Amino acid sequence: METISFSPAQVHVFNLVSHIKSDLGLEQLREQLATFYAKKVDEEMDCLWESGEWDEKKLKELRGSHFRIPYKK
Repeated sequence: METISFSPAQVHVFNLVSHIKSDLGLEQLREQLATFYAKKVDEEMDCLWESGEWDEKKLKELRGSHFRIPYKK
């Protein structure tokens, strides 16, 4: 049997989540996590923009692009 090791961050989150007793609490956690990750994406995009790795030209090139994998029928 394979042993699963969790990082300290994962253990901390598991302990916090164990205290959620309602659907409202779960929804609030989801909102907080979404806000956290949206902020991280914004920060990373700001860094890319400031470094010149991302610019208006690349943004226009990607406008209207579709990257979904086609389903086989």
